[in-house]
Amino acid sequence: MLRFLTAGESHGRSLMVIVEGLPSGLVVSSEQIGDELARRRLGYGRGPRMRFERDELHLDAGVRHGRTLGSPVGVEILNSEWVKWEQEMSPEPGVPSTKLTKPRPGHADLAGMQKYAFDDARDVLERASARETAARVTAGSLAKALLATIGIQIVSHVVRIGAAASSGPRPLPAELPQVDENEVRCFDSAAAAAMIKEIKAAAKEGDSLGGIVEVVAYGVPVGLGSYVHWDRKLDGLLAGALMSIHAVKAVEIGDGMIQASQRGSVAHDAIAVDDDFELGGGYVRRSDHAGGLEGGISSGAPIIVKVAMKPLATLNRPVLETVDVATGESTVSFKERTDVTAVPALGVVAESMVALVLANEALRKFGGDTVEEFVRNFTSYVANLGSTASAARGE
Repeated sequence: MLRFLTAGESHGRSLMVIVEGLPSGLVVSSEQIGDELARRRLGYGRGPRMRFERDELHLDAGVRHGRTLGSPVGVEILNSEWVKWEQEMSPEPGVPSTKLTKPRPGHADLAGMQKYAFDDARDVLERASARETAARVTAGSLAKALLATIGIQIVSHVVRIGAAASSGPRPLPAELPQVDENEVRCFDSAAAAAMIKEIKAAAKEGDSLGGIVEVVAYGVPVGLGSYVHWDRKLDGLLAGALMSIHAVKAVEIGDGMIQASQRGSVAHDAIAVDDDFELGGGYVRRSDHAGGLEGGISSGAPIIVKVAMKPLATLNRPVLETVDVATGESTVSFKERTDVTAVPALGVVAESMVALVLANEALRKFGGDTVEEFVRNFTSYVANLGSTASAARGE
């Protein structure tokens, strides 16, 4: 199965990621990974670090002459600012120049300090920083490459920042470049303008904003996931992966939240026959309220998830009350360099987490030590779906 592990701190020498379980023969390049990392830096409202930071990466293991070997793939993402932090973040014995003792409400600072018995919040925030998501996007780029061999494509777009929301259509895979060209990665130009206005207002006051992104996976065949075991339900796997992203506080699949107030007669997707719909084995849903998932299994319809991010915990101007853990006195939290919002980047990270879950489940379903075998098994499965459905209907 596909597994990945990240290591490294925000201001450390580098981030590292190891991806295990990719079949041999997958086309991979540093340029391909770098393109995905560049997408992660997109978005109006990002801080200065995003403007001057350039992700230099080393594809260190598991790839030879542009193709995976079937062994673990190792990638290192260098920190361009390391020279400024070499002394403060050195792994060698020493002491920090200053200690951060005024933890930020809404961040991992205080709980992490208590859990690991630290007296310096930097020991927590360096790993709890969203900079770690660069390693996830790297792993996700490999998962996307694998999924592309069987026609699965994943797109994201911003549907809310603060009070500004979009009600426009969902982008198709071919329209992803158009989404990325927008300053807030919103497919609705009118809503995008309102989002930028929200960001400017929050920036003027030194405040931060959260929002919602929608991720859509196209080309997913029926049958990924399981209704048999609780820990193999695809909706649970997706929700868990997306909730693990920094500052994410809610995940919705399809029309999940609004369905809680609806009657069953309008909440569910009617089933019909369409022999041309191969991914669903000849069956289609007349609507998409379930978000492409029923009983923990993909239905063949596009998988649709929404991911909600809270406002960032570091503020430039408004003060948040906290306690100085060194003195026990009431004070205000310390400040680190921050963005007004990271919602546009959240979409790219969320794409990666969805890709990693789907790639793992596709490998579980279709197997194969080589990409050729993986694709062959997938093709055979889809073809058999159609013939089995036709036979069941007596055709």
